[in-house]
Amino acid sequence: MHKVLFVAVMVFSNGLSSNGIGLNDTARPKVVKIGALLNFNTTVGKVAKVAIEAAVEDVNNSTILGETKLQVTMQDTENSSFLGMLDALSLMDGETVAIIGPQTSATAHVVSQIADEIHIPMLSFGATDPTLSSLQYPFFVRTTQNDLFQMAAIAEIIDYYGWRDVTAIYVDDDHGRNGIAALGDKLAERRCRISHKAPISPSLSRENIRNELKTANSEESRIFVLLAHADWGLEVFSVAQDNGMTGSGYVWLVTDWLASTFDTNSSISPEAIGGVQGAITLRMHTPDSQQKTKFVSGWSKLTRDKMVNGTGLNTYGLYAYDTVWLLAYGIDAFFKQGGNISFSQDPKVTEQHRGKLKVDEVRIFNGGDLLLHIILQVNTTGVAGPIKFDSDRNLIHPAYEVMNVNGKGFKRIGYWSNYSGLSVVPPETLYTKPPNRSSLSQELESVIWPGQTKQKPRGWVFPENGRQLRIAVPNHVIYHELVSVKGADSFSGYCIDVFTAALSSLPYAVPYKLHAFGNGINKPKISELLQLIEAGVYDAAVGDLAITNNRTRIVDFTQPYVESGLVVVAPVQKLNSNSLAFLRPFTPMMWLVTGIFFLVVGVVVWILEHRVNDDFRGPPKRQIATIIWFSFSTLFFSHKQNTVSSLGRFVLLIWLFVVLILNSSYTASLTSILTVEQLSSPIKGIESLVTSNDRIGFQRGSFAENYLAEEYNIARSRLVALNSDEDYAKALKDGPQKGGVAAVIDERAYIELFLSTRCDFSIVGQEFSKSGWGFAFPRDSPLAVDMSAAILKLSEGGELQRIHDKWLQRSACSSEGAKESINRLHLKSFWGLFLMCGVACLLALLLYLIKILWKFSNYSEDTEPSSRGTSSPGLQTFFSFVSEKEADITSRSKKRRMERTSKKVRGGDESPNCSFGNSNEV
Repeated sequence: MHKVLFVAVMVFSNGLSSNGIGLNDTARPKVVKIGALLNFNTTVGKVAKVAIEAAVEDVNNSTILGETKLQVTMQDTENSSFLGMLDALSLMDGETVAIIGPQTSATAHVVSQIADEIHIPMLSFGATDPTLSSLQYPFFVRTTQNDLFQMAAIAEIIDYYGWRDVTAIYVDDDHGRNGIAALGDKLAERRCRISHKAPISPSLSRENIRNELKTANSEESRIFVLLAHADWGLEVFSVAQDNGMTGSGYVWLVTDWLASTFDTNSSISPEAIGGVQGAITLRMHTPDSQQKTKFVSGWSKLTRDKMVNGTGLNTYGLYAYDTVWLLAYGIDAFFKQGGNISFSQDPKVTEQHRGKLKVDEVRIFNGGDLLLHIILQVNTTGVAGPIKFDSDRNLIHPAYEVMNVNGKGFKRIGYWSNYSGLSVVPPETLYTKPPNRSSLSQELESVIWPGQTKQKPRGWVFPENGRQLRIAVPNHVIYHELVSVKGADSFSGYCIDVFTAALSSLPYAVPYKLHAFGNGINKPKISELLQLIEAGVYDAAVGDLAITNNRTRIVDFTQPYVESGLVVVAPVQKLNSNSLAFLRPFTPMMWLVTGIFFLVVGVVVWILEHRVNDDFRGPPKRQIATIIWFSFSTLFFSHKQNTVSSLGRFVLLIWLFVVLILNSSYTASLTSILTVEQLSSPIKGIESLVTSNDRIGFQRGSFAENYLAEEYNIARSRLVALNSDEDYAKALKDGPQKGGVAAVIDERAYIELFLSTRCDFSIVGQEFSKSGWGFAFPRDSPLAVDMSAAILKLSEGGELQRIHDKWLQRSACSSEGAKESINRLHLKSFWGLFLMCGVACLLALLLYLIKILWKFSNYSEDTEPSSRGTSSPGLQTFFSFVSEKEADITSRSKKRRMERTSKKVRGGDESPNCSFGNSNEV
């Protein structure tokens, strides 16, 4: 392509003249020539021509270039890439330093290659094609917004309203194709997609438009994205209106051409305005400023002076005006940095390449690289906002206004910016805050949709091909309460009732037909059914379809209408006939600790009461019997010994509280054991099965097989496929020793139905996987979303529970009372009580010891020196003191003090012979 264009340059440059003048480095030229490539008779071209001429006049009347003036030569490309190339060559005559334009992306793709060859910067205010990149076209500078951002804005609007599939209608040229490709990429980032493309011929054939729209209307999606040229986009709406595609239920998202059309033309027919009612369009956002206000207010005078009365100002006109000023700032900096305007012959153009063609005048702009670099470094503010380029050569702060066509004009419903997404406040306000792209921060005002409705359109319908949805139903072998297939057109069961109830709650009719999947002998494999949905054989599946991770990669499931996970069912034995059932409320450890505490409390109370309470005195055998009797009689609150010490009463009070709790808990647990059926099984759950080598049963076709093999590494040789509930019962009764299974693993919903009539089996352990049942649809199916909402509505209204009770009401065998083991009382449930009692005993003993030591010290001081000798009282003396009754010691101490007092009065030296006496009490 590059070589072809280069040949074209040589052919059509024959006769182009150039004065070949090299300018003095120290002096600026009087005139700097620039060119402009426009489509004069288009909506954008009319406005751009006036804006560029006005900008050149303003630059020449300013002091920015000193004595130098800009001279612009405009060429009308007449919307032709071929003519655009010729016009570009006519401007590249050895004097033009830059070109404003081309106006269209298609022309820019062609002309940019010529500009790259001769180093002339091209500043386009209208070529928005994202593929006009700086890498492929280094001398192309986009001075308007890149369509990449416009497509990002449209994708965010689609995601904001919750739509997933869109139909793209676009002009079939570089601009249209590349724009829609960018839209597809942005939609994919949000898990949306273009489900149908409708390319329109650039020749604008009404018949072609009608055929493409008819095909698009036969698809499911009712979200239409229209990327067109401003001068024939309304023609698409006209045909769409004739086809009935602009009424209620349709959504039209239109690129900025519609806003430009309305802004420029004040004489749009009422029929055309009526056809676009309710559409959402974008307009490039240009912040308010004094410069913009001044330029907009003077626009009417400009159009009168240029003899184009009635032409309104659009955003492309603002960017065209700023492009001239950008170029002026660049040229001024170019001269300040020592640049000069000079041209030289292209060394590639030799006699060998030219042949007989006279292309000697084809010249390269020697300062083109410097001028391009300077232009990209300009940082200023124009009427359209900041003029500054980022690293990708895009203008900074890309933003759009989101407009809703309402009446004869627009209603602005919000903004979009690359900084913070959708909002109802201007982007300039958000630039001062941290960026926030969370879904909760995205916001738009209310919209009047096509058909003058405020209700958001669903965005899709069933295709207009008259085909009913093919709904597959697994043909069950067992559990006909869930799904029962009695004939080609006879289906019943819990799953079928939920499906039909959900469909009835939808705001639209769904044509469908149920088809049995499976032979009714063996349970069909759900994985195969889901693959048929993915292949398009079926449109959906209804039944007991467990939602698993692997399956969600194939299809989309609705909201679960049944919570169901894998459980273990095993044979159980009744335990309530055991003669030792009265021991079951407590675990062995609980019994042991309780017995120890009975004895400990008895000993502590005996210690605290022994010196002051006759009930706790006597011969050793009697005292031991007292301790044991007192301890265990507190269990029934029938102890006959009274406590007289404060510490003894404190300990006994705490202990009686503990006994009360233990007694109440024991009574409640024993009552449950003797009145409620308790079941026992050697299998305690999935853990005990994993560690054993026993065979395990599962329902044939269930996901349980792969789940057990992959998640728990159970050998597949241990897994036994079972077809029916009779197979379940037989395999469980036979057990592993007789070729059966130790347990069966299946989903809870199935097992509850199985147990409803079989009381010899029960669920053991806990449910070890969480899943649910849902209806399956193809990936990204909008019907799956609506059905999920319908299922939630059924659940909130109680209808889902009513259907459940109708089909799946359980009997006593599968009630919550049937458990695999006794809920025994463990020590961990009472350790707080025992700790409290232990602390009370230790505290009482500590206080008692302190009190005894203090009394023993006082008693020792009352002893006569002749009796005490010179040594301290011995340990045997202390124990004798502790063992003796406190009243006797107190009486003897009092008597000694009286005798010493009497001797002091007589002046005698005798001391009474003190002794503890021979008491028979221990």
